[in-house]
Amino acid sequence: MWALARPDAIKILNDKLAKKALSRYFTVFQNKKPAKFIIAKKIPANLDDISDLNALWAQHKKLTDLYFSLEKEVDSNVVKIDQLETPQKNYLDLKTAIANKILQNCHFCVRRCGVNRASGQLGYCQTGKDFQLSTAFTHLGEEPELVPSGTIFSIGCNLKCLHCQNWTISQRYETGDIYTPQELAGVCENLRAEGCRNINMVGGSPTPHLHTWLDTFRHVKNSIATVWNSNSYYSEETAQLLTGFVDVFLLDYKYGSNECAKRISDAPNYVETCQRNHLLAKKYGELLIRILILPEHLDCCLKPICEWIAKNLGPETRVNLLFQYTPHWRADEIPELRRRLTSEEMRRSLEIAKDAGLVNLVRD
Repeated sequence: MWALARPDAIKILNDKLAKKALSRYFTVFQNKKPAKFIIAKKIPANLDDISDLNALWAQHKKLTDLYFSLEKEVDSNVVKIDQLETPQKNYLDLKTAIANKILQNCHFCVRRCGVNRASGQLGYCQTGKDFQLSTAFTHLGEEPELVPSGTIFSIGCNLKCLHCQNWTISQRYETGDIYTPQELAGVCENLRAEGCRNINMVGGSPTPHLHTWLDTFRHVKNSIATVWNSNSYYSEETAQLLTGFVDVFLLDYKYGSNECAKRISDAPNYVETCQRNHLLAKKYGELLIRILILPEHLDCCLKPICEWIAKNLGPETRVNLLFQYTPHWRADEIPELRRRLTSEEMRRSLEIAKDAGLVNLVRD
């Protein structure tokens, strides 16, 4: 049983800081409140004309306001979700329609390649329109509040991190298996039936596959928390489509310096993009931040990251300092990344986080 391997996943149920940071998520995985995508399906949408993307966005803005009003009523038990009629077309259908339009001029990520992936063109991520599945399984290695996590790894990524531990997936050395949204929904339902607390959308990056993920949850019948496990390098349009769909934003904060981001991950303007998406995640959902500590990047990256989080997101933001860095793929091209962290770097990392005022660390 998973609880024997991860007793901290049971203990976390009584962790006041973790529950405060992720309060709604805790109620969703304990089946006390519905996942956001379930609520989204109860809001009627008009999809008689899907040719005008601007009109679809205008409707999305109005329905987003309606969504949060309904979520508040459902959460306070003013409205019973199972007593609401299910409209023929809904807010989640609208999101899917918009995502499919974006696919024709792709700007799911901030690179904004503009290629027509629906017709077979490939942009920076080299990812087509079809969802390519690497693996899907009950994951016991995530943060305690996520375990057991129903992780679904897709092929492809919009970054090129030279030290990527999942490089065979992210850089498409694996081909994966093509899954339709209906088939993927079946995978989600099976993981839920196995006792997973969430569906963890990961890769690579889930961003190139946003259209499929939205479509998939149109076919998922049972409530289960959704986790967007991302490198944070996605467009504002993607952030809006994730609103009212994602329960937990599990976001990387990789770099505190754009120079480091460009040199190691080919990610121009990473810091500004990352900060914007963290602020939107905090505004529209619940947030758990991962910081992979890199050798010799404590002052240039970790320190400004921790200080920004404490100032802009709050000292009680849930943050996981990851100390497991190991050189992978092309890490030897970056001199300081050819080795693992020292014990002194680990000690100082914790000191930096605590000096910044962060009090809700997964590693304590």
